[in-house]
Amino acid sequence: MEEVLRLENISKLYQDENCETVAIKDFTYGFQKGDFVSIIGPSGCGKSTLLSIIAGLEKASSGKIFIGGVESSGVSDSIGYMLQKDYLLDWRTIQSNVMFGLEIKHMVTEESKAYVERLLKTYGLYEFKDKYPSQLSGGMRQRAALIRTLASNPDILLLDEAFSALDYQTRLSVTDDVYSIIKKEGKTAIMVTHDIPESISMSDKVIVLSHRPATIKKVYDIDFDLENRTPLNCRENPKFSTFFDCIWRELNK
Repeated sequence: MEEVLRLENISKLYQDENCETVAIKDFTYGFQKGDFVSIIGPSGCGKSTLLSIIAGLEKASSGKIFIGGVESSGVSDSIGYMLQKDYLLDWRTIQSNVMFGLEIKHMVTEESKAYVERLLKTYGLYEFKDKYPSQLSGGMRQRAALIRTLASNPDILLLDEAFSALDYQTRLSVTDDVYSIIKKEGKTAIMVTHDIPESISMSDKVIVLSHRPATIKKVYDIDFDLENRTPLNCRENPKFSTFFDCIWRELNK
């Protein structure tokens, strides 16, 4: 498979007047095109920091990042970032919200507007395009946030605890929606989460990180042998509890 993103020996050190803290140490991994990869680990081990480094929002202390085989040293249009909150602007309509990133990047064209319209129609938000965020459910708002991230057509999506602000029932429904959209659009996704069941149900691979400084302890291939895989039907599969037990033990070693 094609490798769309590669991290080589990424380390991150924080220095203050009293001490030096190593947050991430020698992280090396290649992400394959179309894979959904979750990164889990102990609280405070550097998961979100790693995403910020991949996104170019924070610089690594050492190491290299390659996107599509080309070394990257900053923010890349190939990467879209979806955060915990949807951050939809209350005074803008849904259509205006999903166009917002394109406006900031000066990427509004007839082609990009047509792409956004297709996304809204395909994923059930077109009839709500003139509504405001306060008029939508939490799940629909999260779908709109994802479409906003997809609007610039990035190859790689970063999801940082993207569902943690939702209640449990909505969260289950939204993970099904988001998984379906990402797979249909053929994107590579990297998700940071503290939720083991969420990571198993959505991912092709789960990377387990150690306590700080974060290093890769183990990578699990998640394969349910399902023809029409969804996060919900993965949770009902007999293999689910086996994956959970293995990852839980690894986290608690």
